[in-house]
Amino acid sequence: MRILITGGSGFLGASLARELLQLPAIHLEGKGTGPVTEVVLTDLVAPPADLQQDRRVRTVVGDLSQLLHTQALQLKGIDAVVHLAAAVSGECEANLDLGLQSNLQTSLNLLQAARHQAQQPVFVFASSVAVFGAPAGQSLPDSISDTHQPIPQSSYGIQKFMVEQLVTDFTRKGLVHGRNVRLMTVSVRPGKPNGAASSFLSGMFREPLAGQACTVPIPAHTRVALASTDKTMQGLLCALSTPTAQWGPSTAVNLPALTTTVGDMAQALKEVAGSDVAALLDWQVDPKVQAIVSGWPSQFDNDRAKSLGLVADTSVKSLIQSYATRHPHAITCTLTF
Repeated sequence: MRILITGGSGFLGASLARELLQLPAIHLEGKGTGPVTEVVLTDLVAPPADLQQDRRVRTVVGDLSQLLHTQALQLKGIDAVVHLAAAVSGECEANLDLGLQSNLQTSLNLLQAARHQAQQPVFVFASSVAVFGAPAGQSLPDSISDTHQPIPQSSYGIQKFMVEQLVTDFTRKGLVHGRNVRLMTVSVRPGKPNGAASSFLSGMFREPLAGQACTVPIPAHTRVALASTDKTMQGLLCALSTPTAQWGPSTAVNLPALTTTVGDMAQALKEVAGSDVAALLDWQVDPKVQAIVSGWPSQFDNDRAKSLGLVADTSVKSLIQSYATRHPHAITCTLTF
């Protein structure tokens, strides 16, 4: 099986590539079951060294839209696409044109390339909970169901929802086997902060555990929906490998979420790493970030995900433990679970 991952050098893309390369075999709709023979990673930069050294990995570096336009990246023979590449929420709100080009036009170009393959490829699109929102003067329901109508309140959310609809339409027309999955905010992401409004939801663990301060830009009572890397990988692999008859409608699946508050996250950090580490959190409310993050839903019923065998993380401490297991060298303090 040959699988393309866009955004393949990023944290999620590289993590998914490693998961795929460890599988003895994978089922892909319309392709049957077989081993992963090639993983194609495309991104603006080269992937981590361990992936470059795997003979089954092929790297195509450059702007995705340009690579498709010049045909430097071709989808001939590709059995599945996992589309992770995107400009993030804060960037899209600050720069409309960047979001429209990176998130909407490039996604359409990728779908157009996928539709011309001899056999329908599986096309997994990583959407976001940012597709949900409430107009001014209204509020979200206490819990979001799989059938709740998205009403995005940010450029990023609108762009993600538009691509969901394109994937659904291409699937309806028999051009791809589309799978839209709405990812929760992944915590804890390794590495440096990015331009996402939700970046601090990883930083408030990652930085203190490395002995560094982190600014928390929203009030402690704010509720958020989180998922570990482990659970996010399970969701993406499920979308890739589940037969269409079991996957169900081509509308999006909300992946499972752990609902918590930012204050509870800080308390879990204190219990696991101690008061001195938790004291590295610097609470400074940023109204712009607060407006974006507090507009996202925090509670989901996830019936469809549960029917596919997917479950949420059990606690905030389990998020920290997952991170510590995957990235032990990024932690400079003693943890107690």
